[in-house]
Amino acid sequence: MGVPLAMETLSDRVSFMKESLQKSQTITDNMVSILGSFDHRLSALETAMRPTQIRTHSIRRAHENIDKTLKAADVILGQFDLSRQAEVKILRGPHEDLESYLEAVDQLRSNIRFFSSNKSFKSSDGVLNHANNLLAKAISKLEEEFRQLLTSYSKPVEPDRLFDCLPNSLRPSGSPGQGKNLSSTNHSEHPNKSLETAIYTPPTLIPPRVLPLLHDLAQQMVQAGHQQQLFKIYRETRATVLEQSLRKLGVEKLSKDDVQKMQWEVLEAKIGNWIHFMRIAVKLLFAGEWKICDHIFEGNDSLKDQCFAEVTVNSVAMLLSFGDAIAKSKRSPEKLFVLLDMYEIMCELQSEIQTIFAGKACTEMRESAVTLTKRLAQTAQETFGDFEEAVEKDATKTAVLDGTVHPLTSYVINYVKFLFDYQSTLKQLFQEFEKMGETNSQLALVTIRIMQALQTNLDGKSKQYRDPALTQLFLMNNIHYMVRSVRRSEAKDLLGDDWVQIHRRIVQQHANQYKRVSWGKILQTLSVQNMSSSGGGSGMGGDGSGSSGVSRAVVKDRFKTFNLQFEELHQRQSQWTVPDSELRESLRLAVAEVLLPAYRSFIKRFGPLIENGKNPQKYIRYTPEDLDRMLGEFFEGKTWGEPKR
Repeated sequence: MGVPLAMETLSDRVSFMKESLQKSQTITDNMVSILGSFDHRLSALETAMRPTQIRTHSIRRAHENIDKTLKAADVILGQFDLSRQAEVKILRGPHEDLESYLEAVDQLRSNIRFFSSNKSFKSSDGVLNHANNLLAKAISKLEEEFRQLLTSYSKPVEPDRLFDCLPNSLRPSGSPGQGKNLSSTNHSEHPNKSLETAIYTPPTLIPPRVLPLLHDLAQQMVQAGHQQQLFKIYRETRATVLEQSLRKLGVEKLSKDDVQKMQWEVLEAKIGNWIHFMRIAVKLLFAGEWKICDHIFEGNDSLKDQCFAEVTVNSVAMLLSFGDAIAKSKRSPEKLFVLLDMYEIMCELQSEIQTIFAGKACTEMRESAVTLTKRLAQTAQETFGDFEEAVEKDATKTAVLDGTVHPLTSYVINYVKFLFDYQSTLKQLFQEFEKMGETNSQLALVTIRIMQALQTNLDGKSKQYRDPALTQLFLMNNIHYMVRSVRRSEAKDLLGDDWVQIHRRIVQQHANQYKRVSWGKILQTLSVQNMSSSGGGSGMGGDGSGSSGVSRAVVKDRFKTFNLQFEELHQRQSQWTVPDSELRESLRLAVAEVLLPAYRSFIKRFGPLIENGKNPQKYIRYTPEDLDRMLGEFFEGKTWGEPKR
């Protein structure tokens, strides 16, 4: 009974659900039908509106195209307007308002770029042709303006103005155009140390206010492809002015043949001037040229270097060729010091030359300066070597009749003293060529060799004298001069006390030899030895003999011989010379110390024999005081024509 009831209940529920689903389907179908009808109506509406949408889009696109065309036309018209403004300025020329002119040229270039990129514009070709022609005229005017501006402000620098740019120690005292002579004669006045800190003030070659204008003009010419024209104008203008400045200063173009023909005094002065010219050229003129090149061609290093090189090349060649001619000329001892002066200035300027002429275009000039420096060093080294040999082999015929200091000795000693003014320079030479150790010892070694060469030569010259006493006096004088000169100079520190002491002993040896050779014979006359005796006894014999047994005749003969020998010595040796007053007095004293005591003793012992006889003054002509006075006349260098006193 329970199951059927349950089945019935379930069936009722199923029926209810079917009925509910049916209703829901009906509602859905109705909704779909309504929506489908709505979609159909929308489609119809869209179809009806499509023509209107198409027309509206076309109108909008047309408007956009019109706007674009108007804008393009406006830009083109604007370019035309700018082009006309630029043309007006360009036709007016750059002279009145260069800055505005340059702006117009830049604007014209901008116009050309614009029309070149807008070829669709119907008249672009015609416009471009006109603009390019106008630009060509503009650049031509700029080129002329650059030439005129550079030329009008490029003037040779007067010597006085250049001298004012030098440190006070290097300003010449001579007239304009005569450079200061810095040759060996006044080398020590300007030691290198003071020159290292000296202040140089390069002259203003072109006013600073003009340089920016020249720079802008140069830049425009380069942009226009006129670099070669720019280079040519700059080179011709500045090179000419630089060469004129040097000529006004006194620089000459001299060949090796010109140099060889000159007298030494003239050449020495020219070398001194050349040293001054080199310093002025590098530190003032070349430095000034580089400065204006650097301003005018800023941003174009290649053109800058090329222009500077071409402006300076002839001037550098003219200066270096003189130095080269000197270095290649025939060597002679007197040239050593000017060669060292020239070597010094080249060394002093080397770093500046390397800096100023650093560009690739200046390579040849840099190398020429280095080559000249090395050539001067080599020639100086060879001349230095020649000197030692020349001293030893000097065959000067100059006769020194009075035995004084030979010209060769004073020449060599002055030469050696000058060497010490060049110690730093010689040190460089030794380092470069000798490849040895301590340079001070090298200089000492060279100096000792030169001194020895001089002594060897003097020994040879001393043998020309017939009188051996004069030989000794000559050697004494000359070696004493060497010793005294060394003691009073820097050479003493270099050669040392040992050298001085050894040579002082040599001087004394020659003085002793002089006394022995010159006075030995006359002292023998005053000697008691070898005086023949005629018998003993303490009183005067009938033959007039003295207590010593010496005959009056023998004593008379001794006095006569002494008088004759002394008068001969006095006559001859009063013509000889001992130039050093101390040495002269000391030599007279040394002679007096042996002669006068011997003479006094002889007179005291044998004088009475003569005084008691007839005409005693005939035999005893001189008192010891007379001899002393006459010794004071020895070595005074009296001329041969003077009467004897």
